[in-house]
Amino acid sequence: MLIAGDIGGTKTVLAIYSPQKGVKSPLVEKTFPSGDYVSFEALVRDFLAEADLPLSHGCFGVAGPVVGGRVKVMNLPWIMEEGALRQALGLESVRIINDVEAVAYSLSALASEDLVSLNRGERVEHGPIAVVAPGTGLGIGFLLWDGARYRAHASEGGHCDFAPAGDLESGLHRSLREKFGHVSWERVCSGMGIAHIYEYLRETGVGRDSAAHVEAIDAAADMTPVVVEAAVSHTSADDRCGRAMEIFVSTLARKAGNVALMIMATGGVYLGGGLPPRILPRLEGGRFMRPFADKGRTSEILGRMPVQVIMNPAAALLGAARHGLDAMEF
Repeated sequence: MLIAGDIGGTKTVLAIYSPQKGVKSPLVEKTFPSGDYVSFEALVRDFLAEADLPLSHGCFGVAGPVVGGRVKVMNLPWIMEEGALRQALGLESVRIINDVEAVAYSLSALASEDLVSLNRGERVEHGPIAVVAPGTGLGIGFLLWDGARYRAHASEGGHCDFAPAGDLESGLHRSLREKFGHVSWERVCSGMGIAHIYEYLRETGVGRDSAAHVEAIDAAADMTPVVVEAAVSHTSADDRCGRAMEIFVSTLARKAGNVALMIMATGGVYLGGGLPPRILPRLEGGRFMRPFADKGRTSEILGRMPVQVIMNPAAALLGAARHGLDAMEF
């Protein structure tokens, strides 16, 4: 049997699967607050104390760059290493993959109801597939056909240099450069990015807020959910929140278009992560596709690419399980 997990700085979801039942039917599944544990091994031991099943393999999708089977989990003091986990858990094999890589592997397990199309496009069989996942950070991954199946690949493309478009974004770029030095796409196209955009608009007097939302934003430990809710609600008093979301969607679409061009994603572009499902009304009706395909001479190519939003919040867990079960078959 396989133990699979989606490991993040806030929460960790673990589940046990058998090859016979597949990824849609975990035998056991439980969510843990990651910060309550000193190490991943300690968390797994708690899980296995309740789920006493014979395990042979493990596969974990982790928020952080995985190099040589080792990763420092984002926003946690955890160090995860495949060899150390294999020994500590008594397993035959352990695989650690990036969480966006796990989302990429989930695509073959997702049903039609797990996806919302922003552009039907013309999918090319076995064409490269791009995954762009804005959440707490900005994850970038892709899948390439190897002649027999798709192989997922992670990247740290969210940390590439941000390229502003227009005077307002240029001002935002200067403001962020003064605060952080290097300005990546993740500084703008993520949960933290929404907060950065809103703060810049407020500092420069762009748009207006209702008194109620000013109070809610100032009182919030994390303003992003407040800004998102106000922007999606389409209330007329929240112009600044709506303007912040317009900039976020435009920059996210341009970045996704860049990724799609870099790998020629004729197999499709998928938006994962926690933000796209929450802001779906702000992505539809051409709001995402217009800046996505606005690439001059290559606009027609991008306009033919299928673009879909992943609505299933368990995609990373599904992908880790799918990759782990596939590896057990070799």
